[in-house]
Amino acid sequence: MKVLFITALTILAVGCNSAQTNKGKNMSREDYANTITSAELKTHLYEFASDEMQGRMTGEKGQKLAAEYLRNFYQDQGIASPIEENNYYQNIPAEYFRRMKEPKSSENVVAFIKGSEKPDEIIVLSAHYDHVGMENGEIFNGADDDGSGTIAMLEIAEAFQQAVKNGKGPKRSILFLHVTGEEIGLYGSKYYTENPIFPLANTVANLNTDMIGRIDPDKKDTPNYIYLIGSDKLSQELHDVSEAVAEKYSDLELDYKFNDENDPNRFYYRSDHYNFAKNNIPIIFYFNGVHEDYHKPTDTPDKIEYDLYAKRTQLIFQTAWEVANREERITADKL
Repeated sequence: MKVLFITALTILAVGCNSAQTNKGKNMSREDYANTITSAELKTHLYEFASDEMQGRMTGEKGQKLAAEYLRNFYQDQGIASPIEENNYYQNIPAEYFRRMKEPKSSENVVAFIKGSEKPDEIIVLSAHYDHVGMENGEIFNGADDDGSGTIAMLEIAEAFQQAVKNGKGPKRSILFLHVTGEEIGLYGSKYYTENPIFPLANTVANLNTDMIGRIDPDKKDTPNYIYLIGSDKLSQELHDVSEAVAEKYSDLELDYKFNDENDPNRFYYRSDHYNFAKNNIPIIFYFNGVHEDYHKPTDTPDKIEYDLYAKRTQLIFQTAWEVANREERITADKL
């Protein structure tokens, strides 16, 4: 009896494993997008924007803890470093941060999924993981700015890695670039473009995410939106792909309010995508607009609109999937 019971369990286990394998092989891009959930985003963001991170000021203890959090995530997911095994840090010397009174060394955090067919063509997904630190004993948690973009990248990376495991990895390579020093002058992205891990000539596009977890007060009556900036500045092709992806895979409104050349906020010049755009690399900047907690200690994880945040993250994943897997490379066709 015992032998028969063990045999039955073995057959059942093999059958379950086979079913899971087959399910994985049958997953669609929508299935991978749906692995990005509001619950997982919330779990990560509550840790990443916690008081323990001390506001993640460049060079300070909290920023180092945040870098470790990102590195540990990629290691746990089995996503490689593009530098060397288990080294996910692109180190930046203290003297590079010229605007700081007492500069300290810092690091970009990088991870890499190699393309299956066009590995030398690189899509860069970026978000800054630093924030403004502490003031008068108060911690500026930076949940939206830019904890939201940072954690979105982790979920997108996990979704792509699941596709890799199922034999459906992206045709082009994807670099996940978490930059430091944004709040003090876009330093991390500037350093990367001056010291690229992969040649800028091989960089197809940069999709940059900076604040996607909240609702602009001006959009309170139509909150199902995301602001897009820069998609048509250098590449009509990238803009058209972005529009097509949103129409097919999302119900979000793409709002181009801040894409206007005459926009007094000049957001196009104020986040990390700009250092790629300066090098004629097509970009999209994903943004929810500012709100009453912008750069205040009240920018905390409990204020995030998690279901909307998940939808925005899924849209970015779908756009990255399209750019990485389409037959022809995106080009800067408006130079």
